[in-house]
Amino acid sequence: MARLLRVAGVQAPPLPVREALPRFRDDLGALLAVHPDVDLVVYPELHLFGSEEEHPDSRVQLLRDSAVPLDSELVASLGALAAEHGIWLVPGSICERGPAGELFNTELVFGPDGALAGHYRKIFPWRPYEPYDPGDRFEVVDAPGVGRLGLSICYDAWFPELSRHVAWLGAEVILNVVKTTTPDRRQELVLARANAITNQVFMVSINCAAPVGEGRSLIVDPEGEVIVASDTADPEVLVATIDLDHVTAVREHGTQGLNRLWAQFRESDAPIELPLYSGRIDPARWAPAGAPAPAPVPPPPATASAPTASEGDAPR
Repeated sequence: MARLLRVAGVQAPPLPVREALPRFRDDLGALLAVHPDVDLVVYPELHLFGSEEEHPDSRVQLLRDSAVPLDSELVASLGALAAEHGIWLVPGSICERGPAGELFNTELVFGPDGALAGHYRKIFPWRPYEPYDPGDRFEVVDAPGVGRLGLSICYDAWFPELSRHVAWLGAEVILNVVKTTTPDRRQELVLARANAITNQVFMVSINCAAPVGEGRSLIVDPEGEVIVASDTADPEVLVATIDLDHVTAVREHGTQGLNRLWAQFRESDAPIELPLYSGRIDPARWAPAGAPAPAPVPPPPATASAPTASEGDAPR
């Protein structure tokens, strides 16, 4: 049986923090009235913590004052909404007040039972422009019967370590919630496809809409093909059904039937030192959690000439 996940990505402007929850409740109900068959709804980064109506000098203080812990009434209310509608819900990210008073930018994932299935604190805040403290761990969430979700927030997509590590932890789709208000959204479109290709995962990149954000949200398959995308910054809902078995097939047989990135190393290969990280690539640990054994190596494509011995030994 195919592992299908029907995703709705909501490209919308952020809601003013002081009135966010009641408006969010209404917006979610309206969306599901139109798309009652969706399994997962994803909103942009900080969707419930819009501060744009404030004077620029007071925005950071508003975010600090509005931050809530994970056991807050806001988080409980969001879980209740997920349970009411029986969906997986990613309401973007929130301003989280950490246990030691930190200010985290934290992505939340609720299951259809309303439980907080996982949360992720942004590891790469957009410095020097954002006030958030960085998180310290990569996070994935299991969706029983479907697959494993990797969590990512906006600027994280610019750092290959994030996508690589959640893919290594077994993520088959990475949910990158975004609040990009600047022209570099066009580079992020490239990164969404590149991260999908190099890690053989689905990428769901949902940005906020005008008048605040640059929009242009998209969902990409594990070979880098765009499944659905917005061409504008206007509010829009992107809906797509993704089959996580596509990830299994690509990792087993290769991108375009050729490139098996997660089967690159043999256990007999020598470890490769990574001086930047004071670590190493251990061939015995290279494959992602739960990855299938790779299929036998196929013959060269019919359109390519057979390599000579020297060509076959050339690095790629």
